[in-house]
Amino acid sequence: MNLVTGATGHIGNVLIRALLAGGKQVRALVLPGEPCDSLKGLPIEIVVADILDEEALERWMKGVETVYHLAGIISIAPGDEELMFRVNVEGTKNVARAALKAGVRRMVHTASVHAFRREPHGLIMTEETPLSLQGAAGAYDQTKAAGAQAVLEAVAGGLDAVIVCPSGVIGPHDYRTSEMGALLNTFAGGKLHFIVDGAYDFVDVRDVADGMIRAAEKGRSGEIYILSGHRISLHRLSKITQQAASRRSPLLVVPLGLALFFSRFTQHLYRRFKKRPRFTPYSLRTVVENSSFSRGKAERELGYRARPLEESVRDYLAWRKEHYQKCYHRKAAQTDARPRRRSQTSPSS
Repeated sequence: MNLVTGATGHIGNVLIRALLAGGKQVRALVLPGEPCDSLKGLPIEIVVADILDEEALERWMKGVETVYHLAGIISIAPGDEELMFRVNVEGTKNVARAALKAGVRRMVHTASVHAFRREPHGLIMTEETPLSLQGAAGAYDQTKAAGAQAVLEAVAGGLDAVIVCPSGVIGPHDYRTSEMGALLNTFAGGKLHFIVDGAYDFVDVRDVADGMIRAAEKGRSGEIYILSGHRISLHRLSKITQQAASRRSPLLVVPLGLALFFSRFTQHLYRRFKKRPRFTPYSLRTVVENSSFSRGKAERELGYRARPLEESVRDYLAWRKEHYQKCYHRKAAQTDARPRRRSQTSPSS
């Protein structure tokens, strides 16, 4: 039995599909009241629990061979620091302790390349790069680093665990529209969009899921594996996305200084109007600072491979189109099934 926390998320639901394709049994842990659209129709056991509830974790880990821990909070806006610490750090400690108590064979913890200290341009970041435990670029980086450190400490205490660090994840089955999915949607939308002169490393969600399974089977306990893809400029990514969508849209490159100035105000407006932030000082720093990561260790030890970025973009857009067509037809069918009041007309004379 395989237990997956954060099962309804982008990586989570794709990992479950990969495990099922390999003939594995899956127990999916979801939060109380959490939508499970991404898991609909999959032959899995769904259990409701919170990773902050260690007692519940111990209960659902009985009989589990491998735990894939993905549950976490991703936020680029200010104000979520406390919640990120509780979930990304304390929640990870709970999962590690429960796995050790339950005698789980192996735990695969999903951190992020953001867990590493950001090095200057010209240096390639590897698993030997120090974790960003202090002086991090943002709370997300620091909590992912602290969560990874907690797992390493649990390994020293007897837990068999490996850590994987994906870069920017894109690809199909993005039901909640992740930050990266929203970026691709913007590029494919046909309207004027704004970018800065930056770049980042993007990886296919299916390659990450495959890398996680390989880490469970082949990874060395206590080791970290970077699951990165391809580093590409935002301008080039925009062109690839528009080509795949067969659509052209105007692009405006905003000077970094101007973007940083306005982002200090827009991040608060996003929160006030309860909208997802797009441009914050943190997100802008992420795409203009060094994002060169080496996946060499994962390739050598796990047999990990990253498919071409063009394939990932094309498959994401194809899935998105099919998904929204299904949603449209489902809503239309529900509307047609509702009883309608017949209009009364005057009898003809």
